[in-house]
Amino acid sequence: MSKKLSIKPLSDRVIVKPAEGEEKTKGGIIIPDTAKEKPQRGTVVAAGPGKKDEPVTVKVGDSVLYGKYSGTEISYEGEDYLIMRESDILAVM
Repeated sequence: MSKKLSIKPLSDRVIVKPAEGEEKTKGGIIIPDTAKEKPQRGTVVAAGPGKKDEPVTVKVGDSVLYGKYSGTEISYEGEDYLIMRESDILAVM
């Protein structure tokens, strides 16, 4: 991302910018907005310091996979983000 996010997550929370949903299928069929699935992949844009004995292991810029209904959706300066606990992240890609 070119601009720095001015939101600082607390504890073991991270802020993720979800990846764009698929616009077309492999066969070329355009998917309407009502049929698109929620993305399960994104990029970490901010991370908290972690808990007292457990520092956060993901860092800004990491591509991550997370559960379909993980996190809380927020909109900040016209962009959509998810705030979630680090434990909701399933894998780093």
